Amino acid sequence: MTSHLAFDIENQIALVTGSSRGIGFALAEGLAQAGAVVILNGRNSEALELARKQIHERTGANVFAYAFDVTDGAQVADAAAAIEKEVGPVRILVNNTGVQHRSPLLEFSEDDFRRVLDTNLTSAFLVGREFARAMVQRGVGKIVNICSIQSELARPGIAPYAASKGGLKMLTRGMCADWAPHGLCVNAIAPGYFDTELTSALVQDTDFSAWLAGRTPAGRWGRPDELVGALLFLASGASDFVNGQILYVDGGMTAVV
Repeated sequence: MTSHLAFDIENQIALVTGSSRGIGFALAEGLAQAGAVVILNGRNSEALELARKQIHERTGANVFAYAFDVTDGAQVADAAAAIEKEVGPVRILVNNTGVQHRSPLLEFSEDDFRRVLDTNLTSAFLVGREFARAMVQRGVGKIVNICSIQSELARPGIAPYAASKGGLKMLTRGMCADWAPHGLCVNAIAPGYFDTELTSALVQDTDFSAWLAGRTPAGRWGRPDELVGALLFLASGASDFVNGQILYVDGGMTAVV
């Protein structure tokens, strides 16, 4: 035996939103490597199918792709019904969909503010609520929301993003308060600075990368695959008495001044 049985998620059905690329793709692939049946989500059907093929070829796992807009309640409800009927009961839900928009707050448009909040926060409410309905009836389920280091810390130019991720932290705890009595575990992973498409402009900024290396005890950017271990813990029986918690995976940034 190479791993503890408490971490076993083999054949459990897991949905990861926003998983055609970046952190979502890495998390979905990690779940597939652990033996889960993985459902990918995004709005671009072609990108999803490419991601599905890549993960299946690399892991041999059963991987499905469902294209729907997680900010549209009607689409979420239809997708949840289809997934439960066509794939099976979702045991693990990862609310990963996110968007960034950088602009001075005085110049931030109302439309962009609403788009950031709808994508990063409202989507987790809509998807979480819809899939929790069946989880509550079954008395079991794991929901993992992908927060951010900006759930605690703010920087100039991304105030709406920080507001959305701070809200997601408290939504995680609110979900725990409502759904833990019904057997659900709702927690969050809060990544620090990771090298992804979302942060590519910052990665290429030598001054910012130098600041990051000095500010982070680990002295570097994170890699998306370094989030998989935290997800496997929160998605498995190993965390059955962990609820409403935010796990920071940030190279130590939130631990120091």
